[in-house]
Amino acid sequence: MNKYNEMLKKQKQFFFTDKTKSVSFRIEALEKLLQAIKKYEEELMAALKIDLNKSAFDAYTTEIGILYQEIKFNKRHLKEWTKPNKVKTPLTHTGSKSYIYAEPYGSTLVIAPWNYPFQLAVAPIIGAIAAGNCVVLKPSELTPTTSQVLNKLLSETFPEEYICVVEGGVETSQALLKEPFDYLFFTGSVSVGKIMMEAAAKQLTPITLELGGKSPCIVHKDAHLKLAAKRIAWGKFTNAGQTCVAPDYLYVDRQVKQEFLRELQKSILELYGEQPLDNEDFTHIINVKHFNRLSAFLTDGETLLGGGTDKDRLVIEPTVLTNINWSDKVMGDEIFGPILPIMEYENLTDVINEVNQHPKPLALYLFSESRKIQGQVMTQISYGGGCINDTIYHLSSPHLPFGGVGASGMGSYHGKAGFDTFSHKKSIMKQTTKFDIPLRYPNVKDGLKKIKLFLK
Repeated sequence: MNKYNEMLKKQKQFFFTDKTKSVSFRIEALEKLLQAIKKYEEELMAALKIDLNKSAFDAYTTEIGILYQEIKFNKRHLKEWTKPNKVKTPLTHTGSKSYIYAEPYGSTLVIAPWNYPFQLAVAPIIGAIAAGNCVVLKPSELTPTTSQVLNKLLSETFPEEYICVVEGGVETSQALLKEPFDYLFFTGSVSVGKIMMEAAAKQLTPITLELGGKSPCIVHKDAHLKLAAKRIAWGKFTNAGQTCVAPDYLYVDRQVKQEFLRELQKSILELYGEQPLDNEDFTHIINVKHFNRLSAFLTDGETLLGGGTDKDRLVIEPTVLTNINWSDKVMGDEIFGPILPIMEYENLTDVINEVNQHPKPLALYLFSESRKIQGQVMTQISYGGGCINDTIYHLSSPHLPFGGVGASGMGSYHGKAGFDTFSHKKSIMKQTTKFDIPLRYPNVKDGLKKIKLFLK
């Protein structure tokens, strides 16, 4: 028996004590998690600065503060969510009552990414705790400082038979995937997501995949251009573009393209300064491999703004590329960096058709004041979620399920969606013993005739 199998065995033994099924136990665990994050807040921000050069502002708003809200939301609603849901019973089942119970799966494996190494590790755990599960967390090896703090935070707060952190590289993930977990939750790239799903299929383990893809952003001619430019610049270049729901590319109406580009340049300069390479608060690229991959895109089209790089410090300026088409390298896969390619359009229908010819994206953003245009884009393109007249803000609402569709993922979480993801919905019918309906039995006289009349 290997160490991971032994660890999982201990978790399952703890799960079968039924302690995690207690609502008060779950609420207490969520409160402990909240207090632990507060205790390690400064250390976490320092770790994120080391791993990704995240500013204290970015670290708090995108990694820590968002989790405080998520935990409080779960605590506030958990008693309501865990109540058996009584549903209608058909006439054919007269005398019985029907309920849906939300029960935890058991031992869950959460594999987290490097781009938001704290938030995207803990957010699924909140849902797993709320639903009554045990958790094994595998944080990213590409952000080792944050992973170490995360390990320390969770190991001090919870016994390992309840919540356990396993650090390591690809080989560790591969070893964990061989174990019979009751649920898998993965956030990362499409290519690795396929490997995760294959591993889950071998053991028929249910899985949630939070992936990515090329998320489009459309700026229509009636958009509030100044505000659109600022919100797009913020959404794209936050975390140096290393955000799964960042606008990957822009389609801008030809009639307003030049005016929009002027506003976009102003917004980028306002947010990141004239010398972003020297901006101490601008997030760095995660490693040399990704830096080289992104740098290769900088020769595509024409550079309207940015393009500067510093390989020693792994920094790439916020860059805007124009005269781009779908044959350019930058339009091949998800960019996941501070490079924004821009294309123009005359007919919105052409844009919709073009987007629909590619894999379904995790997000889509539309800037338009027209309800007709909004309705057209929202209904004619399939994608995980998104915003009208904003970018990436939707993912911070606990009232909105967050997840992908098609190649951008399956399943969702945040708020009740997280509770539902980590819960099996068990259907229960309570039958009366006060009387019996004889029609279902084969020895009833003229049974077929009667049952046909009854079911009509």
